[in-house]
Order: sequence, then structure tokens, then C-alpha cells
Amino acid sequence: MSNKEKHWQKTKSHMIITLCLWAFFSMVIFLFGHEINHIKIMFGYPLAYYMTAQGSLLAFVLIIFWFANRQEKIDEEFGFGEKED
Repeated sequence: MSNKEKHWQKTKSHMIITLCLWAFFSMVIFLFGHEINHIKIMFGYPLAYYMTAQGSLLAFVLIIFWFANRQEKIDEEFGFGEKED
């Protein structure tokens, strides 16, 4: 398998993991909103409301930074990095 094919395989699996995380934080958590609404946090707001207002946004930002950092490491591993000497 060539270097480009190995790079693409690793990039593709990284992208699939990232999309699964995105789907979990954008859809799966909210499917159970009714069940977790009885848990109250921060000023008496239900947990589902808090996850919608704050939790998912924080998760998306963390996913973006994690994705970029990990992709940069994959690129450097296979010689496609953009860092200059």
C-alpha cells in the first residue's frame, strides 16, 4: 500500500470517528431529553436544557480543536505536513 493510501485510510477513519462524535452530541443526547429533564443543575435548569444551551456547543468546539490537532499529526506522520523548517 502506498504512502498516500495509508494516509487516506488513517484520515478516513479519523473523519468517521469525528462524525460519530458529532452525531452523538448533536442528536443522540437530545433523543433522551425527556428522560434527563428530571435532573436539575445550575439555577434549577433541567439537564437537557443545559446540554442544549451549553454542553453541545462546548463539545463541538472541543471536537474541532481535537480534529485539527489529530489531523495535523496524521499529515506529519505521512510527510504531508505544512510546517516549515
